[in-house]
Amino acid sequence: MSFKSKFINFFKIVFPSSFAELGIFLFFLIAYGTLGTYFAQHYRIIFDARIPWDGYFSFDNKAIVMTGGSFERHPLSYYFFNWVRELAFFISNGKTGSNFRLTLAWLSNITISLSLIQVYKYLKNIVQLPIGLNLLIIVFFSIFSTNILLSFTPETYTYTLFLLVLFNYYTAIKFKKDKKIAGSALVLAGVTIGGLTVTNIVKVFIPIIFEKDLFKSWKKFGNAVFRVVMTCVVFIALYLYRIEFKYTNILSKSEEQYEKFSNVKSTPIWDMIYSYFFGGSILFPSFFIREKHNMKGFYYKALFMDVYTSVIPYIFIGLLLILIFWSYFKNFKNKLVQILMFSLLVDVLIHCVFRFGLHTSYIYGGHFVFIFPLLLGWLFFSYRDSPKMMSFFTSVLGVMLVYLLFNNYVRMWEFFDFVNQFYR
Repeated sequence: MSFKSKFINFFKIVFPSSFAELGIFLFFLIAYGTLGTYFAQHYRIIFDARIPWDGYFSFDNKAIVMTGGSFERHPLSYYFFNWVRELAFFISNGKTGSNFRLTLAWLSNITISLSLIQVYKYLKNIVQLPIGLNLLIIVFFSIFSTNILLSFTPETYTYTLFLLVLFNYYTAIKFKKDKKIAGSALVLAGVTIGGLTVTNIVKVFIPIIFEKDLFKSWKKFGNAVFRVVMTCVVFIALYLYRIEFKYTNILSKSEEQYEKFSNVKSTPIWDMIYSYFFGGSILFPSFFIREKHNMKGFYYKALFMDVYTSVIPYIFIGLLLILIFWSYFKNFKNKLVQILMFSLLVDVLIHCVFRFGLHTSYIYGGHFVFIFPLLLGWLFFSYRDSPKMMSFFTSVLGVMLVYLLFNNYVRMWEFFDFVNQFYR
């Protein structure tokens, strides 16, 4: 295949390639864009030069935009956010006012809207569901709290969500054709996905395990090892260059971060897993406000998520998890489903087992929340020959959609009240 053909195929994968996809993209671009534009023009919540971190829900907007985040967790995001920041400064004439915030918000808006298109493409082209079910699942997914927040938030999670969905879709295309993941694609995915959040590089290697006849041929196994090693070498070389080869800083900083984000005493672990890890990235709980300061005498209010206080959200998340695990066991022999579940397991181990950032794990939704709509798609696929079960699942998802929309709409008004009071 020529370079021109590969370039065209790349654009067809990444961007809308049909009128239906273009319509969906424009719809969410307008919907999310209206929200982000209003925040950017009327409030300082998206970016305030006086607030170093945690203006809302532990999203470190200023720190990420200005520095790319800490090198031990976000090894190469420094370079990416240099481009983002310079573009925002170019449009705003070097000021951090409304035009600066507007640029940041629309970059996030475009990225999240493209992420939804990737999920739609996966459901349409890989799972091959009818358009009605695709739209139902996409609308359901679009109202997840993670997507709403990231649509106007300049953060690593915003771009990681897009890259992870894109990589899973690319992988699915390759596997549908019984092909392996190209070495160049693996390196690119490792550098971009792992560069924004280091732990996510593991997810880039998961599909390799499921390549056809990998363990039946020494040649294929050796080729897979070569691709993984090549990706690791490139990533490590760029990582060390970023920190000027002061590799001892990685261990000391990582230990410091683990201590900071893993010692929580106030909330039961099971409730943090349920309300924060699984719940907060999908269904907004209630909020609470804390007073913080920037170490230079400036005090500000920060908003955080609380655990659920009503039985209905617990039932909602429990029902969603039942559907997800139902899909997994029903499609157990499907390697694409196994890839999705193994990817989710990486985050479960990091946040739920090792408890890194468990008390604020709702902010990590961009790392895994896309798995839920894809597994819902596979659930419908497994019952495609059973009209009764298809109707049952459609009805259940429809009821869940109504509650999700109502709950997140009400909670976003609470968010509006917060920014209206403290960030005008």
